[in-house]
Amino acid sequence: MKTCCIFFLYLAIILEYCFYFSVSSSSPLLLPLSHSLTTSKHSSSPLHLLKSSSSRSSERFRRHHHKRQQHQLPLPLSSGSDYLLSLSVGSSSSVSLYLDTGSDLVWFPCRPFTCILCESKPPPSLTSLSSSATTVPCSSPSCSAAHSSLPSSDLCAISNCPLDLIETGECNNSSYPCPPFYYAYGDGSLVARLYSDSLSLPPLSVANFTFGCAHTTLAEPIGVAGFGRGRLSVPAQLASFAPHLGNSFSYCLVSHSFDSERVRRPSPLILGRFVEEKEKRVGTDDDDHKEKVEFVYTELLDNPKHPYFYSVSLQGISVGKRNIPAPAMLRRVDRNGGGGVVVDSGTTFTMLPAKFYNSVVEEFDSRVGRVHERADRVEPSSGMSPCYYLNQTVRVPALVLHFAGNGSSVTLPRGNYFYEFMDGGDGKEEKRKVGCLMLMNGGDESELRGGTGAILGNYQQQGFEVVYDLLNRRVGFAKRKCASYWDSLNQS
Repeated sequence: MKTCCIFFLYLAIILEYCFYFSVSSSSPLLLPLSHSLTTSKHSSSPLHLLKSSSSRSSERFRRHHHKRQQHQLPLPLSSGSDYLLSLSVGSSSSVSLYLDTGSDLVWFPCRPFTCILCESKPPPSLTSLSSSATTVPCSSPSCSAAHSSLPSSDLCAISNCPLDLIETGECNNSSYPCPPFYYAYGDGSLVARLYSDSLSLPPLSVANFTFGCAHTTLAEPIGVAGFGRGRLSVPAQLASFAPHLGNSFSYCLVSHSFDSERVRRPSPLILGRFVEEKEKRVGTDDDDHKEKVEFVYTELLDNPKHPYFYSVSLQGISVGKRNIPAPAMLRRVDRNGGGGVVVDSGTTFTMLPAKFYNSVVEEFDSRVGRVHERADRVEPSSGMSPCYYLNQTVRVPALVLHFAGNGSSVTLPRGNYFYEFMDGGDGKEEKRKVGCLMLMNGGDESELRGGTGAILGNYQQQGFEVVYDLLNRRVGFAKRKCASYWDSLNQS
């Protein structure tokens, strides 16, 4: 009788597992992204937020071209510009990390934690290693990935693994852990160790998830959830648990215009997001209120130097009816890893090479500048240019991004490239309405060789569902009402 009961108990467990796996292996996973504007305790003027975001966008972009780049990840941005994802490892409580498609590492600030020069930064969201956490061996491919592909033999030598064990490949236990790794950022850095533990993504729990635990950082108190193309990223590690979750994901960033009230609703992050050709509409059961899918796709380019980037080919930008061809460096990635456009959730504003940027600005200014006074005083304090004083209704030319592929053009909503706000009214200057073009000069092409040609920032991605289809090696864009999309997804 006892043997029979045990048999049925095991059978029940197996059936429950099979049912769970069948659900998890076919269903996407919906997670909420919050915006750092909602968590910031300090209210800032639009001008201050523009300046800090433009400065950090520029720092991050230029860091891609730093001489020591092989040891560095891109820089997460400051409060006011980032989307946060809550994760937890082991039995620790949930921690908010920056979502970053421009890097491939997940790291947490861990207790005890010291952040140098963080007086003006948001308070860290700390985690503690649980008893189930284990160190990653020096011989692990994950250790090599964290150390910029340094050979495991070198790493195990650093970990004092005996030579005979290095030669026989037996430095694969906790006695010889992966050495601490160092990453430098645009204006900060960190030292961390690699650990493995279960990752909680309710309702899923993923075993043996690899992450960095940082006890000391410089000027960066917030961790990063890397969604890039490398082996340590969230999608890559999920793929070993449930392939469909790691083979495609999308997000729909709620338009905020630097107004915290507009981002109270979450931005949906969908893991395992596949768009079938037969899929036509999404939303409620009422056909009249469903949105058309209509994804516009462009092919992903391989980058031999920065394999974790989502690089695409930009053919040109239309301002009104004039199409301005993109330079050759934005159309392809060369064998040295230079060129292409990186689709990046962690950079706020789109960065373009100087000559191409100036051509776009010249055409834009020829249409807007002939009607509206240039706000020269605002431009240095905002970091954006050109800016105009708006004394009347402004007619702004349409801005269209032409990616490689048939019909692969994306028309940006006006609010994604032209920001209007009130400036002055502080007793010194008259309060006036200002509008600025939300693109940035990334520097001369000669300075950009060997690095990223341009970046498509998250501000220009607002109001789109952006899908990263890794299985079919493409990125897609579909216009969405992201503020209501969360409810639509939950209902369906």
